[in-house]
Amino acid sequence: MSHSPIRKDKTCLNCRHVVEQKYCPNCGQENTDSRKTFHHLFVHFFEDLTHYENAFWKTIRNLLFKPATLTKEYLSGKRLSYLAPVRLYIFISFITFLMIALFPSHVTENLQKSEKDITTNLIKQDKKGIEAFKKNTHFELRTMKEVDSIQKYGKPSEKYTDFEYWVYEKVVHVTENNTKAEIIEKFIESFVHNIPKILFIIMPFFAFFLWIFHDKKKWYYFDHGIFTLHYFSFLLLIFLILFIIQKITDLLGSGFGFIADITNFVGILWMSYYFYPAHHRFYGESRIVSFIKSVFLFFINSFFIVFLLTFYVFYIFINLH
Repeated sequence: MSHSPIRKDKTCLNCRHVVEQKYCPNCGQENTDSRKTFHHLFVHFFEDLTHYENAFWKTIRNLLFKPATLTKEYLSGKRLSYLAPVRLYIFISFITFLMIALFPSHVTENLQKSEKDITTNLIKQDKKGIEAFKKNTHFELRTMKEVDSIQKYGKPSEKYTDFEYWVYEKVVHVTENNTKAEIIEKFIESFVHNIPKILFIIMPFFAFFLWIFHDKKKWYYFDHGIFTLHYFSFLLLIFLILFIIQKITDLLGSGFGFIADITNFVGILWMSYYFYPAHHRFYGESRIVSFIKSVFLFFINSFFIVFLLTFYVFYIFINLH
């Protein structure tokens, strides 16, 4: 709650109504000084996101350990005691990607080290051995000059289609201008920065598949949308917790790695199981019907997500510079 001093002027800055106490009885705006320090701005930002401490921790507790409770409470009209679904998702997303930005992956460093080790070992071999190694471990791409020559003078069976030619040109451009480590580094950076976009694309489809599998008269698409927001918030929150534990154990040393292994196992197991009890409790169907639907929905959404991610990986690759 804000600790800013109450204005001496009793006129609401928003609606000009007379304010006898802290909040305007007409519009609800707090009658405090509108000019605030950066500290107040920062605190106010988190207060708005978390909707005060009690509501925040109550929401997180139910989200983690009581599948579907938040969705049922929200749709029943009990909304002031919890964070709103959209606000909850935005808050968890913000913290998750902030942590990822502050503690980036060491994949690129490991790749560069591996490449250096390989190069050092190769230098110790004779020239013939090196050439043989390269021949057996690298796929040789044609240059665009060679491809253009095939397109112009080659046999019809050797020529590329317009789409194949466009893809090949992109691949050659990327591989000629980037090392393997640089390609992976740029890909990871782009992928992490665009995860919110991917999730926002997936969520409407996830809710749509729920809509298909349930009674259209009893459940509106809006209901499935709220369920989806809470489910995806749960997945992000588990990912965030596992990420933080992994970074802490990394700082403590290799002797504490087993803690991360255990929490990862438990977290992934809970993530995999969570959808079933959430689905059963929210939609109120029998356990066997809920289980069958959960399995079908899992495979349908998994196929769709893999397809979307494959397309996105291809999109990132061809747009690397």
